Amino acid sequence: MSARGEGWGLRAGVIVVLGVGVIGPIAAGLAQTARAAFGVMPAIGATEPGFAAFAALFAVPGLGSAVRLTLVTGLGATALSVIVALGALPALHGRLSRGRAARWLTPFLATPHAALAIGLAFVLAPSGWIARAVAPFAGFDRPPDIALVGDPWGIALILGLMVKEVPFLLLVGLAALTQIPLTRHLATARALGYPPAAAWLKVVAPQLWPMLRLPVMVVMAYALSTVDMALILGPSTPPVLAVLLARAFFAPDTAMLLPASAGALLQGALVAGALGALWLIERVLARLGRAWLRRGGRGHGIDGLFALGRFVALVLAAIGGLAILALLAWSFAWRWPWPAPLPESWSLRAWIGAGPGLARAAGQTLAIALSTTVLSLALAVAWLEGEDRARLGRAGWAEALVYLPLLVPQIAFLYGLNVLFLRLGLTGGVAAVIWAQALFVFPYVMIALSDPWRALDPALIRAAAALGAGPWRRLVAIKLPVLIAPLLTAAAIGLAVSVAQYLPTLFMGAGRIATLTTEAVTLASASDRRVTGVYATLQAGMPLAAFAAAFVIPAVLHRNRRALRGGGV
Repeated sequence: MSARGEGWGLRAGVIVVLGVGVIGPIAAGLAQTARAAFGVMPAIGATEPGFAAFAALFAVPGLGSAVRLTLVTGLGATALSVIVALGALPALHGRLSRGRAARWLTPFLATPHAALAIGLAFVLAPSGWIARAVAPFAGFDRPPDIALVGDPWGIALILGLMVKEVPFLLLVGLAALTQIPLTRHLATARALGYPPAAAWLKVVAPQLWPMLRLPVMVVMAYALSTVDMALILGPSTPPVLAVLLARAFFAPDTAMLLPASAGALLQGALVAGALGALWLIERVLARLGRAWLRRGGRGHGIDGLFALGRFVALVLAAIGGLAILALLAWSFAWRWPWPAPLPESWSLRAWIGAGPGLARAAGQTLAIALSTTVLSLALAVAWLEGEDRARLGRAGWAEALVYLPLLVPQIAFLYGLNVLFLRLGLTGGVAAVIWAQALFVFPYVMIALSDPWRALDPALIRAAAALGAGPWRRLVAIKLPVLIAPLLTAAAIGLAVSVAQYLPTLFMGAGRIATLTTEAVTLASASDRRVTGVYATLQAGMPLAAFAAAFVIPAVLHRNRRALRGGGV
């Protein structure tokens, strides 16, 4: 078979795998959820189609408040994250290279949402670090009676989402800026009399937004449907819609499955409506922006907004750093009286006491994460290698389908997928959890690997082919070694995403697969912060170790190669 024919076969095989393993499960899950929402669920005796499930949903106490909280926290966190990221990008671009920025942002990107939320709860709690810092000046002789975590307005949840999402948008933005002739465009704008902030807003932002659109949509979809962060930081009476639905799905009364399924469709409609609103806002802002450009104003009054964005980004980084340190501090703390800033005594008792359960959860987490990451990385390599061998360009429609799991709320289709797996006898096992997690791990691995793979110098491949190397040897001997850093980075991202998965593990594992994430979220509502800190610290430590390996291993390999060249070998 020719290389071109083999490439077509590879790509066709990957498309079939994606269709059966990614798109098919989402479509089947949505279909099963819709059947339940319209009253077709023979398992619990509901076989008459109708709108009774929606009537029961609308009769749930607090539904209106849950929807309002969902929109306020989700849309508010997304809008504020975008504004802060755009305000901080000019300062970061001028001071940090993309590689250095990635290293600085890695702790925030690698820390799972649940672990960061737990750390943030430790910082914001009435007995947390912030209250302890102001206690001597405010005269607090005991922790203040202020609901900073779980507040009814969702402010803590918005803050937690921003701490997690602003670094992601900054990293994506820095990568996108490398595709813009930034220096030349800014020099031209300055020559025309535009101050730096106006130059960025009028010249750079319109070119940057198309490359930020998909990441912003992913951030919005997550913020509107998060469960783990909302359980830890969000209000509880009522909670956001996704938490309300998760409680209904796992309620002892199986009759709650029908209104929960109807609510899952409502959750999907909210996200779809928000994405549609984003498209509409983009069109309106484009028209307003063109009118602003035609007026020719120099925009001297907007520099302060960019300075404010940089300041907020620094505050978020400080709070996020404190949250990560708080996890570590509480996991080793033994006696920590009020209002001491640090524990008076340290101990390993929490780690030792959590030993058997911690080891079991850590082992299952690592096994699932490694399996999911290897599977996703193999699919991504096969996809990109198939493109090369078939001499095909980037397939936009196929990539759009790959990213679909990141835009569809998990709560909208995971229950239906669980029902489908139950009929196939696959639910409740590790294989089902790996398959479900791969739906969300593969898109991130593909995002991380696709651009470096396509940027590989084709002269290397042509030289290897001229020396007689076949397609497989070129892949193993040239592409994979040269791309070792992007491959390890993609693997680290995949492992971090897998470790952070909460709902897929809960639904597809039928509550029988205990991972660090599921245990940490459960323990977050318990009274012992030490044990919670232990689980959350280990949960955050796994992705951080993976990213550290992704940075160190290529550096060691490249250093050895330079040493060999210097020695004349």
